[in-house]
Amino acid sequence: MKEYVDSRLSKSLRRTAIAIAAIGSIAAQTASARAANNIVVVHPKELPELSRQSGDAMFLHETIDGKTLLYIEQNRGGRLVVLDVTDPAHVTGEGSVQLDARGPFDFVSGLGERKELVHFRQSRMDAVLDLRKADSPALDRVQGLTLQGPAMLLGTEGFTVASQADAKADASTPAPRDYQVVDTAGSKEPALVCTVKQVREEITNAETGTTFLLANDGLYLIRRPVEETSKWLRDMQHNG
Repeated sequence: MKEYVDSRLSKSLRRTAIAIAAIGSIAAQTASARAANNIVVVHPKELPELSRQSGDAMFLHETIDGKTLLYIEQNRGGRLVVLDVTDPAHVTGEGSVQLDARGPFDFVSGLGERKELVHFRQSRMDAVLDLRKADSPALDRVQGLTLQGPAMLLGTEGFTVASQADAKADASTPAPRDYQVVDTAGSKEPALVCTVKQVREEITNAETGTTFLLANDGLYLIRRPVEETSKWLRDMQHNG
C-alpha cells in the first residue's frame, strides 16, 4: 500500500512540476513577445517646441556627416523647421529658417545629396531647396522657368518641366507640349538651359542617361556626360 501511495504521490508531484514549468514557459514566451512587439508613442509635448505645430509637408534628409534631419514645412511655406532625428529616443531641434515662399509646397525628389526638388501647390511652379547648409536651407527659384506641368528628373543633374497637355486635343494623337530643361548640378543656383517647343514624344535611355525629345522641328538630345562616362567604365570592366 505504501509503495502505491508513494507512486501516486510521485506522479502527482511530477505532473505539478511539469505544469509549473509549462506555465513558466508560456509566461516567458508572452513576456518575450510583448518585448519584441513593444510600441512607444511619443507625443508632441515630449518633442522639441519647434515640432509642436502642424505643418504642410515634411521630408527626411541624410547629411554627409551621418545625421538624419527631418524638415517640417510650416506657416504655408513660410518657415522650415529642422529636427535632428538620428536617434529617435533623443530628438533635438536644430532651429528654423524663414523661406521666401509664396504658398505651401511639396517635396518631390532629391537632386543629388544636397538639393531637393519642390513643387508649389497653388502656382504649380517648381523650385530647388538648397541643402548645402543642412541646418539653414535656402529656396532657389529658377530664373526664366515659366511652365507649370509635370517635372521629370534628369538623374541628379537637373530636371525638365513640361507644359500642361491641351484638354481639347485629339485623344488618338498626343498633343505637343513645350519642355524647359533645368541644370541643378553646378555649385551655383539652378539654371534654365533651354526651352524646346512643341515636343510630341520623349524617351530616356537609362544606360547613358540620354533623353530624346521629338519636336516639330526635329529631334533634341539632353545628354548627361557623367552617366555616359559611367557606362563607358562599366563596359570597360565587363570587356576587360
